Formats: sequence, structure tokens, C-alpha cells
Amino acid sequence: MSNDGVGPRPPRHSPTCSAGSGTPICGVVVGCRRSASTPSSALQLHAPDPAEPALRADGGRVPRRPGAVTRSVAFLTAGALAVTALSGCSSEEKKSKPLAAQDIAPAARDQVADGGTLHWAVDAVPETLNTFQSDADATSTTVAQAVLPSMYRLDANGRPQVHPDYLESAKVVETGPKQVVLYKLNQQAVWSDGREIGAADFAAQWRALSGKDSAYWTARNAGYDRIEKIQRGANDLEVRVTFARPYADWRSLFSPLYPKDVMGTPDAFNDSARKKLKVTAGPFTLKKVDRKGDEVILTRSARWWGHPAKLEEIVLRAVPREKRAAALAAGEIELAEIDPEALGRIGLAARAGAKPGSSPLAGPGGLPAHGSGSNLSAADALRSWAVAHGDDEEAADEELSARQKERRALAAYKREQAALKGFEVRRSLEPAYTQLALNGASGPLADERVRRAVARAIDRKVLAGVVLSPLGLPAVPVGSHLALSGQDAYADNSGALGGQDTEEAQALLADAGWVAGGKVEKEKKEKKKGEKAAGAEGKKTGRDSEKEDDGTYVVGEDDKGDHKGVDGPQHLAQDGKRYANKLRQGGAPGAYAPKGTAAPAAGATKVLAKKGKALALRFVLPSGPGSGTLRTVAGRISSMLEKVGIRTEISKVSDESYFKDHIASGQYDLALYSWPASAFPATDARPIFAKPVPAADGSLNVEQNYTRVGTDQVDQLFDQAVATLDEGKSRSLIRKADSRIWAAAGSIPLYQRPQLTAAKKDVVNAGAFGFQTPVYEDMGFLEKGVKASARPSGD
Repeated sequence: MSNDGVGPRPPRHSPTCSAGSGTPICGVVVGCRRSASTPSSALQLHAPDPAEPALRADGGRVPRRPGAVTRSVAFLTAGALAVTALSGCSSEEKKSKPLAAQDIAPAARDQVADGGTLHWAVDAVPETLNTFQSDADATSTTVAQAVLPSMYRLDANGRPQVHPDYLESAKVVETGPKQVVLYKLNQQAVWSDGREIGAADFAAQWRALSGKDSAYWTARNAGYDRIEKIQRGANDLEVRVTFARPYADWRSLFSPLYPKDVMGTPDAFNDSARKKLKVTAGPFTLKKVDRKGDEVILTRSARWWGHPAKLEEIVLRAVPREKRAAALAAGEIELAEIDPEALGRIGLAARAGAKPGSSPLAGPGGLPAHGSGSNLSAADALRSWAVAHGDDEEAADEELSARQKERRALAAYKREQAALKGFEVRRSLEPAYTQLALNGASGPLADERVRRAVARAIDRKVLAGVVLSPLGLPAVPVGSHLALSGQDAYADNSGALGGQDTEEAQALLADAGWVAGGKVEKEKKEKKKGEKAAGAEGKKTGRDSEKEDDGTYVVGEDDKGDHKGVDGPQHLAQDGKRYANKLRQGGAPGAYAPKGTAAPAAGATKVLAKKGKALALRFVLPSGPGSGTLRTVAGRISSMLEKVGIRTEISKVSDESYFKDHIASGQYDLALYSWPASAFPATDARPIFAKPVPAADGSLNVEQNYTRVGTDQVDQLFDQAVATLDEGKSRSLIRKADSRIWAAAGSIPLYQRPQLTAAKKDVVNAGAFGFQTPVYEDMGFLEKGVKASARPSGD
């Protein structure tokens, strides 16, 4: 997963981690099966194992799983759901609106220039172009959206709408004795080889994804396994699909639709569509997959019957997120999802103009000796100047050399900043949310009362504000596990659990037998796979910072040999050699406070204990550079938990092992990762919240339920919702299921992930898409002399 800092994501079709999507700001994102609704964005650490979620830094990726309905192995013990009369919201309630509008610099087609090449940054060249395989990723989806048919696409509210270029209409024409859906295809819809799109393609895809033939290596088949037969209708433009069992989410099927050449045989499905797509049917065709050059080239289709694509080519270029600002400045890309650090750089470029004066803090020509992009503060720069002008020649030479190197870096930085003035950041909220996952398989969190206490100790509004307010985005906590604001199924059901309440949290812990100040027996800690050596990354703490065993942070104790006062240039020069060494090592002096000064206490509560064991939870986080926001959120959560007597032990692990060795395998108590929202929650969310069941070998299968918390009631509600053709009733059942998921307290939705996209100012109809499926044929560059449309309100 990439880190946008908002939360990790599990592997696609498999929690933004943001550790997770794309590119999260502070987390990992876990991806669901429905790839079409998951935009590439934010932090994405990709886990190649289909049984585990992919990470996106900050927030990511989506969990995928191999086979038809196979489940990931895990263990779960859950208490009974002690909630009465939980119900979903009325179907009569007003529809919600997205918290943030999409931000794509909209322009009418006659304002878009004809031609040009858009270079668009992606996380990686895809391993496969078959989105139904387990190692498909966000770029696989982007390619499919541009070159293949989809019967439905999502609108700005995350709701499926008929795609008129492929489909004139689709509706349920019979409900008994069997459900029958009649598709009427656009009469102009043809494959790039000239053959009409028709029933043969629908039938081939059904047979490949039905799960009946194990020779097809499919990652998912939900919905297709309910189809009984597919027939030609009254003419070649009609397709009749008969279901053996009612299926409410039938609109999720055949998007994308592959030609029968791909789906017709296992060999074609498993191998030929991985590297190339010989036959397509979209505004673009696949020209080349250049693995050496790390790019995928799409070119305008001559066979396309809809509005012709404005762009001649789209080049999807793999660029690491930390290098995207430099790539934008160098003119290598014009469109890229970015993290908050790059957002800051582009914003700074836009505000640039002030010239520094001449001072010990400036170099020749008024250039800052230590400018933007440097780790040095004003006090550091003053000390550096003193070292360079002191009596110690060796230290002075070393410092002058370091300053020359930094001056060159600063010059390069200034050139990049000048180039970045031609870009702007388009921002919205990604259709994914970051959650706090509570592993209910064993340990203290196997007790539902403890899970609920954790949930009641957390102030979700504060956490949303930490991530979203600095970005100018609505800091509203997510109120549903199964939908986001704007989608039909959305309703705030968090009341089933309750909001932040310290006294209630403490009462729940007391009821579970955890006593304040109880005797604690010392335990020998065992190092877990993938963790840093003891003391290298994490410590027992109530915050993600340095603390002593008693929980008190002492300023300066990590730099016992360094002088913290500022006595003037003469003293600084004498002390220069030691300081110069510190600067070369990347160090910074830190806070200027008398050694031994304790920070103000946060009203910490005595540790809770039970049967000789302290109530301490292992909080596992990715350690990658893109997970900073995620770690900030974790630090806030730890502080909130400490106030009710719950201590946390933060373990930072490599991005590569985060999901595989910890989340998917259940080696954690608390974790942060993200799930994408789906327009079809009855189908796509069920594996995430399904109650683990025994496998043939005696183990427990958890599907994508990495919290191992589930109930029979929730499963039954999902089953009823997916089999109910009355949309109002199905929606009500989904909301009831969400209420019960809240009450079980296995996962706590926190905030919708930010979506930040840097775009050249003349790029239009592209950017932060939000829920909406991109319209690739309308993307392009603004005609010269035409003014861009106004940005969305509130941005």
C-alpha cells in the first residue's frame, strides 16, 4: 500500500494500509473485490499475496483473495452481541450528499484541445491486465476503465448509472419463478476487431467467473455464481440473464466486460490477458506495456463510436510517491496523486515571492544557507554559521563543505519550486475510509466489553480533524462501515455503539474485571517477526514518542552530551566540531529546555491489571516514510486510551510485512488500515465482516475479516439483503447489519481518506475524482485562451 498517511489498505480485491491507496496521507487501504469503484490514490503498500490486503501509505490498497469463495485462514472468538432492538434508518430518510465534491477542473468538450499526451503517475506497471485475477492492482483497473466496456459506472454520489455508450437499458423483467435481467446493448457497440458486443461475451465471462471450473484462476466470482443461464434475447442486441437465486447487486456484473477471446478458455484467461489485450472496446486501446520503461501507453481508438477521445495518448508512468514532486517539476508527468508533503511544496510554490535578506542565516546573493527543504532551524543555521567562522579549522572546513553541498541542493530545490508554480492541487475525499481494527481473536480484545471500552475512549471527531482539517477538507467522522456519505446505503449508525465517554469506557473495563493499580507480574517479551530490534522503533507508551517506564517524557535525555543553551557565536564556534558531526549525521538539537525538565502530565490513569497482567495492547503500524500521518493518528489514539487506563505498545514493522505477517495472520491487537467503499455493499462488504467459520482442516476461515469479529446475525442480514430485489428493503437490511457491526466493536471507522492530486493547470476533466468513474474521452488540455472553470466551493 502506499501511504497517504491516512490508513493502510489490505490487498486489492482483498485494509489505505495507508501504510494503504493508491496514496494515503497517513495510512493503509485495504481493497475490496469491486475494483471499479476503487480509484488509485494515497498510500499504497501492495501485498502480492492474494490472501492479504495491500497497503497504501496513507492512507492504499484492497484485499483480494484467491478462488471463488475461499476464505483467509484466521481465528476468532467473539462474545454475544449484547444489543437489543438495533435497526437501520428508514428508507424514507433524505439521501445524504458527499462530504466533498470532486475536483477535476471541469471543462466542456469544445474547450478541450484536440491531441496531446497526458503523463499520469501510477504506483506500478500492473502485473496483470485481467482485473479478475488476484494480483490485479489499481493500474489494472485504470487500464480496464479506459479500454473495456462497463455496463455501469459510478456517478459523483457513488451510485451506479447505466453507461450509455454500451447499454441502452437494463432491468429486471421477471422475478418469478426466477429473476431475469434483460440488457439492451447500444447498437454501435463493437470490439476493436469489428465484432459486435453481445451475448457470447456475457456467457463466456459468466462461465469463467462462476467458480464451477477450477481451471480458471479467478480472484472473485460473487454474483456470477448465482447465474443459471445467459441467452440471446429477441435480437443480437439483447442479452437475457437468468439467476438461479435472486441477486440484488446484479448491476455489479459485467463491469468490466472482457471479450470472449479472453474469457473463453482457461489458458486465455490465466495467461494471455496478463500482458496484453488484443481486443478492446473503449475510447482508448492498449498500445504498449513497457516494463523496462515502467509505463503503460494507451492510444486513442479509431473504432470508438462515442465522443472521440480528446487526448492522443495517455501514458501511465510508474513514479514512487516520494519522487512525484520532482517528476512534476521536471515535466515528466502532468497528473499525479500526491501526499501532504508534496501538497505543501506546491502550495509554497504558489505563495513564493519574498526574498530573504542578508544575515548569518543567508548565503551569497541573499540565498538562505538553510532554506526550505532543509532540516535546520534558525538556531541550527546560527550555530552552523558560528562553526564555519570559528577557530577550529577542521570543523570550519567540514561545515563549509556541508554548506556548499546544501547550497547546491537548495538551488535545485528552488528550480523545482519555480517549476511547481505551474501546478495546482485538486482535492476531494477518496471513496475509502480509515478504521481502527481491534483483533477479537484472543487476548483482552476477545472480550466485547474491552473492545467497546476502547471505542468509547476514542474521540473520532478529533482524529478526523487531525488528518483532514490541515488539508482544508471536511473533518467529519465516518458513521458507517458499509457506505460513505452520498451513497444510497449510507446512514450514521454509530449510535449503536455510542460516542466518546471516558466514564462509560472505565465502567466497561471494570465490569470486565480490569482493576486500577492491581499487581502486575513481569513478562518476558518475545520479538515478533518483522519488528525492529527492541528500542529501535517502538516502546511501551501511551503516545508515539519517547517515554520513560513511568510514562513521563523527559526533554533532553536522548542528547545527554549536547549543550542545549545558546551562549553566542564565540561559544558556538568552540563547540562546533561536535555539532558539525551531529549535523552530518542528520541530527537536530531538539527542544531548548533545561535537561531533566518533565513535560506536563496528561492526567495519566493508573495501569489496569487482571490476574497479574497489565492491560496493554499491541498497536502495530507500518514504518515506511509515507505513514507519518498514520503514526500521528496512532499516537493520538494511544493518548486517549491511556486516559482510561489502557496502555499501548507501538510496534513499527516494515511495509512489506505489515499485512502479510501481522494483519492477515492476526499478530496484532490494534491496527489502522482502510477499506474502499462499494456501490454494492451486500456483495462486497460481506467477506469483510463475515463470521469466521471452521475449515476442513480444523482451522478458521476469516475471508477478509481481519478483526476476527463477526456474528450470525450480521451474516444473515447480508444474506437477506443480497437476495432482496426490493431496493428499499435491501438498503434497510444493510443499515441494520451496519448497526450490529458497530455494536460488536470489531472495527471503528474514523475518517474518509483524503484524495490529493497534483495537476498541471491546463489539464482539465481530471484530478481528484471522488466517487465518480473517470470519463477518459473528456480528459485533455485546455484550449489556449480559454479560462478554466471555478474550483468547487469550499476547496
